[in-house]
Amino acid sequence: MKNQRRAYILAMTAVLCWSTIGTAFKLSLHYLDPLNLLLFSSLTATLVLLTILIIQGKLKLLAAMKGIDILQSAFLGLLNPFLYYVVLLKAYDLLPAQEAGTLNYIWPIVLVLLSIPLLKQKISGWSILAILISFSGILVISTHGNFTELKFSDPFGVLLAVGSAIFWALYWIFSLRDQRETVSKLFLNFCFGLLYTVIAISVVAGFRLPPWKGLTGAIYIGFFEMGITFVIWLSALRYSITTAKVSNLIYLSPFISLILIRLIVGEVILISTIIGLIGIVSGIILQQYLKR
Repeated sequence: MKNQRRAYILAMTAVLCWSTIGTAFKLSLHYLDPLNLLLFSSLTATLVLLTILIIQGKLKLLAAMKGIDILQSAFLGLLNPFLYYVVLLKAYDLLPAQEAGTLNYIWPIVLVLLSIPLLKQKISGWSILAILISFSGILVISTHGNFTELKFSDPFGVLLAVGSAIFWALYWIFSLRDQRETVSKLFLNFCFGLLYTVIAISVVAGFRLPPWKGLTGAIYIGFFEMGITFVIWLSALRYSITTAKVSNLIYLSPFISLILIRLIVGEVILISTIIGLIGIVSGIILQQYLKR
């Protein structure tokens, strides 16, 4: 049954949760390196998704999965959560939270670009304009407004932040072909992602028992970034009369995130970050309008 009021409440709940994640990433990275933070976060998310499956009575869907489904989850789990969060958390480790988080919002435009070779989609002149507007926003943020000189604040950090958007866009493209039930396939993806993280830690970083502040941050990220919030968002879409009525609310998230980063992390929000973010979001909204 459609219930627009409930849809708006659920959608804003999801938006507010996601808006806190940039702050949570930055604070948690004071106590844990990116791989160990991902380990405890993805473990939390896996347990949350398992709990949801049990409550919804969908555990039987896991038993019904075939070998090809497991292989598909092995691949998707490599993209997300493993590669996406490894790269994104390292970007947060190197850059101010306002830069890493804002640059990551370029993923819808990256999705359009990757859809050209992977999904054989055509692109119009207006879509190219939308992409250029968003990329100009990236340039403003990553150069702190000095885009005419192309002096990047941290070239490797910027590359990682934009690279994380590529992994997220790839994940969504390949997920389009996956017709399995959402929560069950997401749980299996996270199982594989958790496995990859354990292997990477044993080879590269070494396991670290986190201090309680780091563990609290990791659990928070696993619960609100990777786990329950995605299910809340899907519920909002299900209750909404049209997806467009709630989908545009997601563009509030980066602006709310900047406010929280200023108040909690203490970063001084640069004018170049705000201008660049407006450019990125404007390009995305234009692209979505052209699509409709």
